Amino acid sequence: MIKKLLYLIILCCLCCQSVVIAQTNRGVNRGLNRDFGSSASGLSQGRRDRRGNPIDTTAVTDASTVPIGLFSWKIDRRFGNVREVPVDTLEHQFQNTNDMTGMNGHFNHLGNLGSPRINRLYFERRDPSQFIFTDPYDHCVIRPEDLIFTNTKSPFANLSYYKEFDSQNGEERFKSYFATNANKRLGFGFYIDYLYGRGHYTGQSTALFNGGLFSSYRGDKYEMHFLFNNDNLKVAENGGIIDDRYITNPLDMAEGKRQYQSYEIPVKLQKIWNHNTSYHAFLSHRYNIGFYREKQDTISADSVKTTRFFIPVTSVIHTFQFDTNERKYISYDDSQNRKYFENMFLGSDSIDLTKRTSIKNTFALELKEGFNKWAAAGLTAFITHEYRKFSLPDSTFTDYHRTRMNYKENVISVGGQLAKRNGKTIHYSALGEIALTGEDSGQFTLEGNADLNLRMFGDTVRLDVSGFVKNTNPVFYYRHFHSKHYWWDNDDLDKMMRTRVEGKLTIGKTGTMLKAGVENIKNYTYLDNTSKMVNNNDAIFTSLNNAAVRQFDGNIQVLSATLDQRIKLGIFHIDAEVTYQKSSENDVLPLPDLSVYGNVYLKGSLAKKVLRFEVGADARYFTKYYAPDYSMAIGQYYLQNPNDKIELGGYPIINLYANLHLKRTRFFIMMSHINQGSGNAMSFLAPHYPINPKMLKLGLSWNFFD
Repeated sequence: MIKKLLYLIILCCLCCQSVVIAQTNRGVNRGLNRDFGSSASGLSQGRRDRRGNPIDTTAVTDASTVPIGLFSWKIDRRFGNVREVPVDTLEHQFQNTNDMTGMNGHFNHLGNLGSPRINRLYFERRDPSQFIFTDPYDHCVIRPEDLIFTNTKSPFANLSYYKEFDSQNGEERFKSYFATNANKRLGFGFYIDYLYGRGHYTGQSTALFNGGLFSSYRGDKYEMHFLFNNDNLKVAENGGIIDDRYITNPLDMAEGKRQYQSYEIPVKLQKIWNHNTSYHAFLSHRYNIGFYREKQDTISADSVKTTRFFIPVTSVIHTFQFDTNERKYISYDDSQNRKYFENMFLGSDSIDLTKRTSIKNTFALELKEGFNKWAAAGLTAFITHEYRKFSLPDSTFTDYHRTRMNYKENVISVGGQLAKRNGKTIHYSALGEIALTGEDSGQFTLEGNADLNLRMFGDTVRLDVSGFVKNTNPVFYYRHFHSKHYWWDNDDLDKMMRTRVEGKLTIGKTGTMLKAGVENIKNYTYLDNTSKMVNNNDAIFTSLNNAAVRQFDGNIQVLSATLDQRIKLGIFHIDAEVTYQKSSENDVLPLPDLSVYGNVYLKGSLAKKVLRFEVGADARYFTKYYAPDYSMAIGQYYLQNPNDKIELGGYPIINLYANLHLKRTRFFIMMSHINQGSGNAMSFLAPHYPINPKMLKLGLSWNFFD
């Protein structure tokens, strides 16, 4: 399947390039001020731009690597404002662009490529969406704010391929990105991301697809961004391995064998799948009102060039978003289910299904920054309406058919934003929104950020501050959920109040970034494990699984501090990141005290500096804590079973790698988890889900600029 898809995309790219005639000159970048998945798309986020958006500050922009006339940017979902993203063609950390733990090892997951994951760093976690089931797949699910739009003088394409050398249990991933322009204002393209992990443990395969079409138009008076995409996520579930000693003490379980192969280790459950299907359409467009001004430049003593340019004063903005989602939980073996789960609410039904539809419109009026001589910042007022419909199974039958319950929600909210984006020294943004009617009535958000850039010792020192106050209604599936094994209707949940303040200091010259923040949470809403012990000594499992939504009615404080330091001594480099976290209620919101990432490598070039290389080893590590467990019945992370808690952590995961970059091609080869079985052998990122054993991987990314 991967090979057929690869051939098809190569053919499409070649056909598109053959029919596109010479493009006009460099696209307009007027107004240009987290990873299309990853830098392997050829366009990347890396570090952070002046607004705190991730970029790669080492990106090469010379004509030998990136052609003149190639621009890329992202937009915000609310207003469609653009923010520039540099083109990334460097090899740094390319080996981690397909790592489930993330670029710097911040995520816990179930071991296999494409498995659901959760960020260990609390301050980096995204707010839950209204369709929470796709949230753990943020490594491949693209939201509008994640997509990279491109304006290019000549067609641009990227093909990336990742593979593990194991014909029986290996993993593969293919990604493509294509963008071209009809003229200097109108561009369009497509992307495809297909991931297939066979799984080194029984019943753990994944097949994830995400693909979409996009377009943009950036004229003087009219601007538009459009995206249509589809997610199709199929994941087999096994509940974890029967006994952790198969990993931690394999000799105790060997039964005369030297050791078990991963696929021979027995798992708790089989023949269970989660299948999420989603379709999304997004359109953000605006009409700018302003005036034209002429500028004259002297070319010679008797020649003057007149340039006419447009100055926008006011913008009328409309953003439309349509989402439809469907989640199927498929389980055929009732005898197995009754031994593992406490409840069978849908009897012998093998499939339980939930659906969600959302239509959201935002209308805004923006007064541009500098619209008059007293206006130091831009001002935007907006109103939003969102229609949401959810469908859940019911426990009753009508004419031998199970009925379904439909929930409809309408929310109207208003708000405003004050923002200063121009200039070199200081920038800021403040936004407020309140829900006036509907199920979220009374919900409000106040958030802001600012950055100060100062020249010191021949370099720019940057200070970022940000914060928010959010009083939010728990998302729908925390309030209502009906399924085969879990069932709740929580009409009495209070709104969750969160207050956060965070600051960051960046010193480019020394390669130092220091970040610290604190958050207070009231009415923290979470998914609890309510499994009950089994008294029968003959039972296969010691408890019967169940879950429920809980609220902690007190206050929880979370403190976080991160130091990121990069050191260079000739061709020898060290990248180190250390994050300290402290949760005041670890039983409710468990976090590791320390999370560490280190990368030691040699970096240089060969063959007259045409071939660049990085050769080294990196490691990710966190201290012991009661890491969240994973519930297959809802496809979410939740607290561990209070009757059977285990601490995870204290175990480094070390990879050896070599990255090569030759002109437009990047390549890596890596031996992952080289320390398998060493130390305490606790190679788990989620309870009873061991990470994959030691294996050899490679990756290839190829950019086409013409």
